[in-house]
Amino acid sequence: MAAPSHAPRDLTQGRIGPTLVRFALPVLAGNVLQSLNGSVNSIWVGHYLGEAALTATANANTILFFLLGTVFGIGMAATILIGQAIGARDIDRAKRVVGTSAGFFFGLAALVSLLGYAIAPQLLGLIRMPADALPLALAYLRIIFLALPFLFGYSFLMMVLRGAGDARTPFLFLLLSVGLDIALNPLLIFGWGPLPRLGIAGSATATLVANAVSLAALLAHLYRRGHFLALRRGDGPYLRPDPAILRALVGKGLPMGLQMVVISLSMIVMYSLVNGFGSQTTAAFGACMQLWNYIQMPSFAIMAAASSMAAQNVGAGLWQRVHGVARSGVAVNVLLTGGLVALVYAFDRAGLGLFLPGDSVALAIGQHVNATVVWSFVFFGVSMVLAGVVRATGAVVPPLLILFVALWLVRIPFAYALLPHWGADAVWWSFPLGSLVSLLLTVAYYRYGGWRQTHMLSAPGVPAAAVAAQASADARTR
Repeated sequence: MAAPSHAPRDLTQGRIGPTLVRFALPVLAGNVLQSLNGSVNSIWVGHYLGEAALTATANANTILFFLLGTVFGIGMAATILIGQAIGARDIDRAKRVVGTSAGFFFGLAALVSLLGYAIAPQLLGLIRMPADALPLALAYLRIIFLALPFLFGYSFLMMVLRGAGDARTPFLFLLLSVGLDIALNPLLIFGWGPLPRLGIAGSATATLVANAVSLAALLAHLYRRGHFLALRRGDGPYLRPDPAILRALVGKGLPMGLQMVVISLSMIVMYSLVNGFGSQTTAAFGACMQLWNYIQMPSFAIMAAASSMAAQNVGAGLWQRVHGVARSGVAVNVLLTGGLVALVYAFDRAGLGLFLPGDSVALAIGQHVNATVVWSFVFFGVSMVLAGVVRATGAVVPPLLILFVALWLVRIPFAYALLPHWGADAVWWSFPLGSLVSLLLTVAYYRYGGWRQTHMLSAPGVPAAAVAAQASADARTR
């Protein structure tokens, strides 16, 4: 059998800025693809199956987002562990991470899939699903639960590859997945040739088939190319769970996943406040949120790229490059996010007009909201990038606490306190205030916090105190 030839991409050498941009662009393109996929699928469901069906998918996807948020955190922990191992040139440790993570992921996916299928009615009852949408949501959600092993597995493999320095391959197979999902949606919703007419269940089935086919194709590609992390005959010991790696996956992954929960729950509170001002204001806020999703995409892509790059350099002990990744990530974020903010200000009415009728009162409200809020996403993006860098060492709790303070101890109380005096403006101004607090706290932690002494796993053969002392010495000389 030929030796593996698909070597890891070394992110510990070369110019930092261009490398970071090349790594981040496929991640950004993948985020855009996934958003477009969701938008196209919503168009099919909303326009042709009705409002009840759209309500059903929206509520079911809320449950899915919560589940994927937790998996995202565990996957990020695996990404950082693999990145650090590769930076340390320890392929054996990288394979142990893959073996332990794979068993954990697929075991968790199978458990959640079976349990979720069984208790789907109770889950929908918890979120008070409208009666007319309940049967539709149940049909949709149960198929989504059957798709979870493929969704989890596919997400896991994409994160493993990014940890190994490869962002291009995940994008190419994400392109396949999204293309299949978009193509299959109308065919399975309405029926075509031998394909049955499945209605809303067809939309969920399209997601299942697209992810299953893409996962199988990605696995075949990795084995055909001889990827160095692909486990083969004789690699059975790598599949035995490593207790230290399991502790890191759960202990470090859950705080990262909780960040998604903190963000999503805070937005539910914001929506509840906005709803009190009537449907026009809610429609304006919803249209603004559609634009904001795209404005924030560069920040999330750069954060993921910076975290992977920093992890390899942490593993290699190259602290000067770790700080270089942070500086370059902040600069690229300001450039990209700032550019999108400028575009929104220049074409504000046209952008909102994609989601609102031309004669709607909500257009003027939306323009006011954007004028108040969008500039602050530059601050938010800087916080995200720096948080991604510090998490590359294993410092995952402080970014979670900073996010909690900014959203739940500053943004939400500010909005509630000033609501009687400022009206809806209290909600709008709470966004820049929360972003500014997040920025200040993150910069302070990056500059003065103990993240350089934090570890995902103790370095083999190196006392933790010695590693921490070296990190501190490097930090003082930067």
